[in-house]
Amino acid sequence: MSARRLVRVLSTFFVLAGLALIGWTLVVWQWQDPFTYLLMQHEQRALTKRYEQREATYRSQPGAAASGTPTVSEEARRFRRASGSGAPIARLRIPRLDLNVVVVNGTDSETLKKGPGRHLSTFMPGEGELSYIAGHRTTYGAPFSNIDQLEPGDEVTVELPYATFVYAVTGRRIVPASYVAALESRGREELALQACWPRFFATQRIIVYARPVRITRRARAP
Repeated sequence: MSARRLVRVLSTFFVLAGLALIGWTLVVWQWQDPFTYLLMQHEQRALTKRYEQREATYRSQPGAAASGTPTVSEEARRFRRASGSGAPIARLRIPRLDLNVVVVNGTDSETLKKGPGRHLSTFMPGEGELSYIAGHRTTYGAPFSNIDQLEPGDEVTVELPYATFVYAVTGRRIVPASYVAALESRGREELALQACWPRFFATQRIIVYARPVRITRRARAP
């Protein structure tokens, strides 16, 4: 191959590669990474089965205790203590985001590939403290891709084996990624949803807060 022809071939290759890169960037920006999306969907199917099995087992157990029927707070605490890292713990529904996913226990990198995760230093819904759930914005299904679109009053439902919690969004804040105080409970029932801010960067976090407006206890075996 002549030098001139080689130059033309290489030029064409780099132009096509550049166009492909631009196209890929636009796809991820407007939607999400399709490859990790498929991986997350596979994990979610497996998690759904595990959650449904866990839910059925939990609800088939007698709910009465020696001191009487346990409170929601007591059941939440027991459920948290019985939930290992990576276990499916809840179903999260956010109509505004058209989101319906299983939440996992933990926020390490491997766990978050499966879906949104509860930070292990925080509490389960119903304990009267902070429940902190983090999720991806551009990869692995991007469950919190449009978290910045949530507005005050929007409903967020967290369904667990012992109760269903309906929260209303109260506001949001942007904090540095190193701001660990965001994980501190303020001594009240509260939900926090967290993702990177802005998209494609990890220097800051957007946190959306919500307070409970309705709690429905789920029936267990007598």
